Amino acid sequence: MTVYIDPPVWPGHGRLWSHLVSDVSYEELHAFAEVLGVPRRAFERDHYDIPSHRYGDVVGAGAVEVSSREVVRLLHGAGLRRRKTPGGPVS
Repeated sequence: MTVYIDPPVWPGHGRLWSHLVSDVSYEELHAFAEVLGVPRRAFERDHYDIPSHRYGDVVGAGAVEVSSREVVRLLHGAGLRRRKTPGGPVS
């Protein structure tokens, strides 16, 4: 199982966030997040939003650190990228 995380540089709700993704399946991603106790509500379209204070925990559990650009490339390459819908929530 390999999942990937980008640096916590995305601002929101007074914090910085990372994106946690899989290049295999959403099932793999959900299983990894569940082991770490990441709530399902943190899943948005094709990734989990991870607050900066959890970044070390996620990397320590085996997530591979990649750039934000690489996260998008991995999602596209796996066919797992889900675009925002007009009027939908913003990540």
